[in-house]
Amino acid sequence: MPELPEVEALAGFLSDRLVGRTVERVVPAAVSVLKTYDPPLGAVEGRTVTAVRRHGKFLDLVTDDGPHLVFHLARAGWLHWRETLPEAPPRPGKGPLALRLALAGGGGFDLTEAGTQKRLAVYCVREAPDVPGIARLGPDPLEPAFTREVFTGLLRGERRQIKGVLRDQSVIAGIGNAYSDEILHAARMSPYKLAATLTDTEAADLYEALGTTLREAVERSRGHAAGELKAEKKTGLRVHGRTGQPCPVCGDTVREVSFSDSSLQYCPTCQTGGKPLADRRLSRLLK
Repeated sequence: MPELPEVEALAGFLSDRLVGRTVERVVPAAVSVLKTYDPPLGAVEGRTVTAVRRHGKFLDLVTDDGPHLVFHLARAGWLHWRETLPEAPPRPGKGPLALRLALAGGGGFDLTEAGTQKRLAVYCVREAPDVPGIARLGPDPLEPAFTREVFTGLLRGERRQIKGVLRDQSVIAGIGNAYSDEILHAARMSPYKLAATLTDTEAADLYEALGTTLREAVERSRGHAAGELKAEKKTGLRVHGRTGQPCPVCGDTVREVSFSDSSLQYCPTCQTGGKPLADRRLSRLLK
């Protein structure tokens, strides 16, 4: 799933190619992709894109004096830029294509989604906060207003494990499974630690790890074409998706805890005092 750094890079990539261009047509190819009906999707056609913004993991195409076209790529969605689009309109229900946006004068992009779980979502709204997922977002960790004091306040009273808190979009916008693993590894913190139990020093260290990890990932992603971002993300990860490989910090073996629809990776030496984490049923360190 693309997270804050990749979506930030996509926003920059699209800004360079869309701002000042006119949308000729938007064609959904999957029934499940469009989540709104008023205004209709065709309301963006004939309008000029004036900005491309990121809200957490959402991308927002702003048009002149008109609606916003907002989309969330979810777990298996992606954006494919096309300098030349096929002349024939997309055939609904055929293959991974979910939506096509064509620009006046040529070019545009396809949104695709692999797999059988169709979660990619497209919204045509008057204002970005009309999208429920955007309205619920917590503060953006790249904004100057996201200070250490704000972060510490978010953790206060949180009796959940810190891994879940970092992934909760209503607490902090944009962090998903991969970068929560990376942040906790950089902070040398167990993903099972309860957020409310963090000391001031631990909270400060986690805040610094969060900012550094995300900003470094954004810088690595900046300037890459849309088709290169998935591969670039993998090369920058130190523990996530690297089960069985040596930790680049201490050399211990990266381990994994599996859940019903996801998994987390961590280094026992760096994060849990050398003890392997229990499975989901135990939810505590093995004794």
